[in-house]
Amino acid sequence: MSGSTDALREMDWYEDGVWKWVTATNHKQIGILYLTTSFGFFLLAVIMAMLMRTQLIVPNNTLLTPGQYNQIFTMHGTTMVFLFGMPVLAGLGNYMVPLMIGAHDMAFPRLNALSYWTLLAGGILLYSSFLTGAPDAGWFSYAPLTIQPYSANAAMDYWSISIVLLGISSIAGAVNILVTVLTMRAPGMGFNRMPLFVWATFVNQFIILVALPSLAAAAIMLYLDRHFGTSFFNPVTGGDPLLWQHLFWFFGHPEVYILILPAFGIVSEVIPVFARKPIFGYSFIVYSTLAIGVMGFTVWAHHMFSVGLSLVADAAFAFTSFTIAVPTAVKIFNWLATLWGGSLRLRTPLLFCLGFIGLFVTGGLSGMALAVVPFDWQVTDSYFVVGHLHAVLFGGTALGVFAGLYYWIPKMTGRRLDERLGMVNFWLVTIGFLLTFQPFHILGVLGMPRRIYTYAANMGWNELNLVSTLGGYILATGVGVFLWNVVISLRSGETAGDDPWDGWTLEWAASSPPPPHNFDSLPLVRSARPLWDRKNPDRADYLRHRPPVGDPQLPAGAKIEQDETQR
Repeated sequence: MSGSTDALREMDWYEDGVWKWVTATNHKQIGILYLTTSFGFFLLAVIMAMLMRTQLIVPNNTLLTPGQYNQIFTMHGTTMVFLFGMPVLAGLGNYMVPLMIGAHDMAFPRLNALSYWTLLAGGILLYSSFLTGAPDAGWFSYAPLTIQPYSANAAMDYWSISIVLLGISSIAGAVNILVTVLTMRAPGMGFNRMPLFVWATFVNQFIILVALPSLAAAAIMLYLDRHFGTSFFNPVTGGDPLLWQHLFWFFGHPEVYILILPAFGIVSEVIPVFARKPIFGYSFIVYSTLAIGVMGFTVWAHHMFSVGLSLVADAAFAFTSFTIAVPTAVKIFNWLATLWGGSLRLRTPLLFCLGFIGLFVTGGLSGMALAVVPFDWQVTDSYFVVGHLHAVLFGGTALGVFAGLYYWIPKMTGRRLDERLGMVNFWLVTIGFLLTFQPFHILGVLGMPRRIYTYAANMGWNELNLVSTLGGYILATGVGVFLWNVVISLRSGETAGDDPWDGWTLEWAASSPPPPHNFDSLPLVRSARPLWDRKNPDRADYLRHRPPVGDPQLPAGAKIEQDETQR
């Protein structure tokens, strides 16, 4: 296998002209397009977040008007969910899943390209709404505030059409990944040997296929109500505003797991490698992932406790909200058991995983509090809910993404990210997170409503908002440090080598960066740790029969390595 220096010299396809990237169908190039595009939108979302926090740093601030605040608030939320959270995870899945299962590409390369360009088109259309005044109804766009005569803002049309385009992109990507995992795994890689990131991404695609049509249907119905006189959501003409909430949250709560399950998978890959121990309870993690995928569709109405559902419905959804905490807790205990007694290497990927566990747990605990119906009635539509949302999605998804990028960028580029800057990045993000979002919970209990653009000086919220805004500046600085780390490391970073972390899964068997066809040869897959088996043949638990050479599932041109005992 060629070393990373040779690979960097030979992989000129990474440096092809713009047209080569426009017409790219290789899963690695599509993955990089997803990642760079999602981080571009992420920067816009961070700028909007800082504008909102600056508006709230002191009472009676006039930096933004109420209308501007609502527009920025709406675009920030929509961007973070649909244009950063989902596509950044899609980018990691696009790049890593074929490598981790020993495939040469996605099952449908052109469909893969279509899913990316549809994403970009949806994002551009959404931001084009600034030409007419951006949407201002929140990322959830509750009816009837989004329909005539209550809203004449044409930007809501941009929002609804872009949501449909983004849904098409996600569904196309989900079909592609599902078929790839089902049909293109390396010989010997049964479902009981798939990497846990692949498992998490695989289950995630089923959630997308079931949840996204609900949102797309709601967006189409909203457009019809606005322009064709239908009455789905307009109470004046016989529509039901709660129908929008049911359709939206039937997508919206599974969306939490769409954003968090791949992050769970990343943590499940990183921790064993840096603890130098097999993952504790591989089967339990797989089954808990499947359980979350199913149970995530049973809890949507816990977002609707205050809308007047029956007490029986409230009790049922409160019960399911508590129940779904069980498979999530299983994962956390499995990660802690893997860390316990391990030979820990405190490198940046592991630090972000440790931060993920701690910060995500705070979001989980506040979520359990919101599952208690009387407490939810007290804090619904307050900053407590905002704190919970960000603890789960930023403390979970974003920290998991950082862990995955520090772990896999050496494979993608052949260059290590700077470890010292990585440490600075971690501490800035962690401290900034705690200072920014933990005060939200207290503000919510003190009665500060969400979606408020300013407040009076005598409300008792001044100091907490000041701390939160200063924390936001620290958090934004941490994001900037990460981007700077990527830039300088790609230009002059240390050469990574093919297997810089002494990893165990198949992606580390390819050169760094991988060639277009991914593999020249594949190790035999006898367990969930095929590279560990190859490095430790005297300790590996070999199966009796090796997979047949020439299996049609092999990547084109790749060969299966022979067992040492058979040479």
